[in-house]
Amino acid sequence: MSRYRLIIALAAVAACAGQSAPREVPAPSPEPAVATAEPAPAPSTEPEPSLVPAPMTDSALDQQLAEELRQASDSAADEAVLETLANLHADSTDRDDIPIPDAGPGLGGAKALTNASAKFDINVERFNSHSRVQYYLDFFKTTARDRFAIWLDRMPRYEPMIRQRLQAEGLPGDLVYLALIESGFSNTATSRARAVGMWQFMKGTARLYGLRIDRWVDDRRDPFKATDAAARHLKDLTNMFGSYYLAAAAYNAGAGRVSRGINRLPDDDDDSIPSDATFFRLYDTKLLRRETKDYVPKLIAAAMIAKEPERYGFPAIPQETPVAYDSIVVPDQTGLDVVARLADTTLAAIRDLNPQYLRLATPPGTRSVIRVPPGLGEATAVAYADLPAGQRVSYREHVAQRGETIGGLAKRYGVGASDIIAANPRFHGRALRAGQTVIIPTAGPLPAEVARQLAAPEPADAEFHRVRRGETLGLIAGRYGVTQHQLQIWNRLGKSTTIRSGQRLRVSRSDVAVRVRSKAAARAKATARPKAARLGAAHTHVVRAGETLAGLARRYGVSIQALRKANGLSEDAMLKRGARLRIPA
Repeated sequence: MSRYRLIIALAAVAACAGQSAPREVPAPSPEPAVATAEPAPAPSTEPEPSLVPAPMTDSALDQQLAEELRQASDSAADEAVLETLANLHADSTDRDDIPIPDAGPGLGGAKALTNASAKFDINVERFNSHSRVQYYLDFFKTTARDRFAIWLDRMPRYEPMIRQRLQAEGLPGDLVYLALIESGFSNTATSRARAVGMWQFMKGTARLYGLRIDRWVDDRRDPFKATDAAARHLKDLTNMFGSYYLAAAAYNAGAGRVSRGINRLPDDDDDSIPSDATFFRLYDTKLLRRETKDYVPKLIAAAMIAKEPERYGFPAIPQETPVAYDSIVVPDQTGLDVVARLADTTLAAIRDLNPQYLRLATPPGTRSVIRVPPGLGEATAVAYADLPAGQRVSYREHVAQRGETIGGLAKRYGVGASDIIAANPRFHGRALRAGQTVIIPTAGPLPAEVARQLAAPEPADAEFHRVRRGETLGLIAGRYGVTQHQLQIWNRLGKSTTIRSGQRLRVSRSDVAVRVRSKAAARAKATARPKAARLGAAHTHVVRAGETLAGLARRYGVSIQALRKANGLSEDAMLKRGARLRIPA
């Protein structure tokens, strides 16, 4: 993929939407930036300085783009396996007599574990022979093997910190493996349900536990703050249900759904007080969704492998130094690349320690904490104190085209119009002249949906593109290596950049593409049935093991809702192997 296309794709992405004010906390003492333990940030009362642009160099931009693409591609690969993991229930029944797969030595149930040296502080020994535990052991060993091995490699970096925080709340340290099945220990993991981060918090729950989420910061990506919130949330759920497995189920499905399920269970004198066994009583009913039923078996299977990876055919987990850092406090907006330069380290190292900052910069008008590699805090703080205020943020340049406005550029680059105006004090009003150079504050990371698009680009000779939700004209232009102005001309858009989901855009004037399309159209016309017959034809698909509605919807280019409607399926319906599904035309 060309550097030009990467620059356009990166620049076209807006950071996560939605704003929320941070919690009120005591203001720290107004001293210069120094190496310190991490305090809570508080709004600054200092006036915003007049910004002088410090353009990012080509080498720094190349480094940023390469890291963005690597991280986005890695997150997309995580998401693909995590989505499959979440949807494995779709081809299962509600019975507990699912056959245990024959996966050879080392995959035994309770008997195999009895001889093992692994010790657990959650109730693994009693329930490890359950058929769905065996199912997920097999899944992790086969289908998800490569990615699961990567997740195990990530684990040592965060496991000590997570265990310590869980145990501080009186919880078992082995609940650390929830992060393994939630995100593979990825701080940038994003689900299609818009859960984010290592602990896959939704916005509502995250804000309930004090995490900040706005266009500058998403604390769900902060492994330390998110782990603190997850530990407190799990503590509350454990106090509510009296069982670690019921708490885990409530973490997945919500406390209300699990409470209703328990209340509808028939009386059982042997289980009058909720316990881990209560979860498996719920498992044998239809009171929980299949995804939640399978959540605890996934946890048990992941814990068994993580404790003894070599026993299950995985390489030994590498010895890696747990994540550590120094930190500095900055009084106002500061670019992460600027801090990297002051700390004499890489932008990737600073981003890795500060994934919560969505725009490669701390929020304006706010005192913020920036983590730096251990041992570099004091020197970085001294260098920062000597840095002029106008050089705290890096910028990139944009050459204005005819008809562009500051508001349009703000939307395209995912920054505030006020930020662009502040960076360009010579501008009067919001009108731009063609050829005028505009300073744009650094944009943020690629979200998962853009990573998926970059990972699977259209053919080079593609002539048309069907607009998908969330795409912009600038993003599509970058994807096909053309300009936004060309797309406007070819599609008779005038000066408008507005496009809609489902719209068909011409993206090429290639004579080769036109000839290829013409020949294909001629062949299709020669062999096609009458239009009415084509539209009326119903395609049928025979379900195979492991297939899901989500996967089939992507394969045939239809929505999950359309599949459900065409086949009379309810939202909690599950696919069975051999079933025949009608695929909407």
